[in-house]
Amino acid sequence: MKTLILTADQTDQAAQIIKKGGLVAMPTETVYGLAADAFNGEAVASIFKAKGRPMDNPLIVHISSLDQIGSIVREFPEKARALAESFWPGPLTIILPKSDNIPIEVSAGLDTVAVRFPSHPVAKKLIAASCPLAAPSANLSGSPSPTTAAHVISDMNGRIDAIIDGGDCLVGVESTVITLACEPPRILRPGGITAEQIEKVIGHIEIDKAVTNPLEEGQQAASPGMKYKHYSPKAEVILLDGDDEAFEKYINETGDDRTAALCYNGQQDRLDCICLPIGEKGDYTAYAHNLFSSLREADEKGCTRVYAHCPETSGVGLAVYNRVIRAAGFKTVKL
Repeated sequence: MKTLILTADQTDQAAQIIKKGGLVAMPTETVYGLAADAFNGEAVASIFKAKGRPMDNPLIVHISSLDQIGSIVREFPEKARALAESFWPGPLTIILPKSDNIPIEVSAGLDTVAVRFPSHPVAKKLIAASCPLAAPSANLSGSPSPTTAAHVISDMNGRIDAIIDGGDCLVGVESTVITLACEPPRILRPGGITAEQIEKVIGHIEIDKAVTNPLEEGQQAASPGMKYKHYSPKAEVILLDGDDEAFEKYINETGDDRTAALCYNGQQDRLDCICLPIGEKGDYTAYAHNLFSSLREADEKGCTRVYAHCPETSGVGLAVYNRVIRAAGFKTVKL
């Protein structure tokens, strides 16, 4: 298959591909998504084939107008409306009871569906020109999510019909996923919209245990990103839990010329390894933005091991922790 590389001005051409049952990688404000017609089960199934993604992992349906909600969900309760008014368009996904229009390929057999209204202008334009789109991240399953068109080309060239180059993604990690199919509502995947922000809108919520821990044996993923190992480069990722001095000492004692460190700005001179700066200490927005591109860069440099700082588990730090702990397969060294 020849993969077309399209510009942000060629969404009409991309929309025609979608309408014919094809696959198009599109930019969003979070990461690049691999999109298909959300109502076409056969087209959606081809997403899983292109990514090598297990079919028991549900997808998110992306919309460009609240008018499209009625064809996707059975009900849109008051809490969902409040969240939509506060955070849509934006990096928040809401899980609700699905309508009969949604094929099982999207919901992975669940009776719920995840819905998001992205803010990226190219994504909105493509959806408006075609239809609601089912779209996971546009990468090979399990690898770091793509935040540039070059990342998508690296993983998907020859596997999909087209890639729209819309530049770098702003947020850098996938959307927050909250389910309203239970009470109290529960965050299944943290992202750029924090639990603290959500609670100010709808009151008390819970954080699912699987956000910081592996899924229990036999438990089905209710949201994308809940699998045991995810977002991983070819290199081994290890999370280091300790202060800066201990972090630097451990790496300098155990590293070699194929070791990389996701380090804070200013640490480079104190580390005897390949340094991949992820921002100022405590700036988890920058850490989130740079995480996946840094993990991919480690592979490009031929690294066999990547050490990463252990983030805090509040605010955007929880989203970073969720991604990096899964990239590490839950391997953590307490310093």
